[in-house]
Amino acid sequence: MLDARPMLDAHILKRRRDFTVEARIRLAAGESVALFGASGAGKSTVLSCIAGVEQPDGGSIQLGKSTLHPPPVPLHQRRIGYLTQRSLLFPHLTVEGNVRFGLPGADNNWLQEIRERFGLAEIWRASARDISGGQAQRVALARMVAPRPALVLLDEPFAGLDRSVARSLIASLLAWQSEHRCATIIVDHQENVLRKLCPRVIVMERGRVIQEGAWNEIDRLPASTTLEQLLAPL
Repeated sequence: MLDARPMLDAHILKRRRDFTVEARIRLAAGESVALFGASGAGKSTVLSCIAGVEQPDGGSIQLGKSTLHPPPVPLHQRRIGYLTQRSLLFPHLTVEGNVRFGLPGADNNWLQEIRERFGLAEIWRASARDISGGQAQRVALARMVAPRPALVLLDEPFAGLDRSVARSLIASLLAWQSEHRCATIIVDHQENVLRKLCPRVIVMERGRVIQEGAWNEIDRLPASTTLEQLLAPL
């Protein structure tokens, strides 16, 4: 059962050139929600503000007992894992070095679990510059969860990956969520990916939340013509 008290309570206000992004997201520990909508709707802006990459122009962000905004708390002090479609590994480090980064004195048993959980044993000693794109994203995912974040933010992390690689990463992530009960927000243009990972969806258009609920509720009565078109089978 999910905790009654929100793990995350975020109200994001961020001015853009054409419109203001505004979204309210509440998540319990272990809960996952998808941000869905057309390109440019403001989904990635919401994630980057929660992560601390961008600073909101208004609103507030509460994670557990910590206030992240206002005033703004630096990105590295937030108990948040943030992953985009770019793995951004350190090429001069090995796979192990990348996973260990930011974990001085980490428990070797914990690192062993991470290595096995994300299927990194065969490339553990390899240089990050010598691995494939799919392997790099797997390493980036392992590095992200290694510090045991309370909240995980995923911004199209499976884009451009082979389907089998994406399925494997999704399976690893689902197992991780189940065991460690981290709250998760996911943005992805692949609707099928979002449906697998998130039972609840928040729909955004031009910076605003227009609908929220379970996928079957959204399917049954889309709140706009644009959303209806996005949900239409190809």
